[in-house]
Amino acid sequence: MKYRQLGNTELSLSEISFGTWAIGGAWGKSDDQEALRSLHYAIDRGVNFFDTADVYGDGHSEELLAKATKGQESSIHIATKFCRAGDIHDPKTYEMPQVEAYLDGSLKRLERERVDLYQIHCPPKEILEDGSVFGVLDQLQDKGKIRHYGVSVETVEEGLICLQNPNVKSLQVIFNLFRQKPLEELFVEAKRKGVGIITRLPLASGLLTNKFSLDHEFEEDDHRRFNENGEQFNVGETFAGLGFKKGVELTKELEWIIEGRENMARAALRFILDQEEVTCAIPGFKNQSQIQENLQALNTPSFSKHELNQLHDFYVKEVHPHIRGAY
Repeated sequence: MKYRQLGNTELSLSEISFGTWAIGGAWGKSDDQEALRSLHYAIDRGVNFFDTADVYGDGHSEELLAKATKGQESSIHIATKFCRAGDIHDPKTYEMPQVEAYLDGSLKRLERERVDLYQIHCPPKEILEDGSVFGVLDQLQDKGKIRHYGVSVETVEEGLICLQNPNVKSLQVIFNLFRQKPLEELFVEAKRKGVGIITRLPLASGLLTNKFSLDHEFEEDDHRRFNENGEQFNVGETFAGLGFKKGVELTKELEWIIEGRENMARAALRFILDQEEVTCAIPGFKNQSQIQENLQALNTPSFSKHELNQLHDFYVKEVHPHIRGAY
């Protein structure tokens, strides 16, 4: 395993870490025993960071992480998130009584006295512009309940607003081969400010595994079925804002990246790790084989400058016009 510093903090995180939305719920059937086996497998191979949220299975993924990391609280770092269990547009959701209640709930489920990274979970732009929530997080940090805090954002503009606050230590962004916009300005500014970048949806909700056919059908409780067009939450969280069929078509145009890299998933993760501003990628998983496969990206050959230019041109000309929603 290789590790990278989270911005200018003392935290050193595994380049490939994992998100736990899928084992919490909303990605079809999940199996707790398989999830725990997978978490242990990852930890045994040097993964030292997991991202979760209080709304992933109504806290279920936090409880699974508590079981998997028992006794390793000092060496296995956990980030969790808050605000989406309430009304994200109500300022009271971001005031001390409510934020501390969310945090205490997460700490109880995680069976920890302090969370390593506490993130605001994709709040509206006006909340970030107001900025009061950052003062609340400063107070919780002073109380010793959080080590550092950051923000999970939907758009580059939101990320740039967060970077104006000196105590924001990380940004979690959607970034992958289909979603390269953060490269243009956000990553550069984050590096200048000493802020870490955690990249979610690195495989574009599975599109970049290159395993889907146009007629694939997802399970009823899978967000890739019920949120394809942003029916439940931001459209960018599903297939990086692309419609499923368009995403499958575009994936086929990327098959050239597989050569010399075994498969598309490894190549897609390698592309992310080739960006020096990135601290880590956090693919999701439901079983041990997915953990095993994603970790292979660490040994996958990097892209040449020429290839990176090709991928940028592909994004600008072929992908960008088809992304829905603000990003």
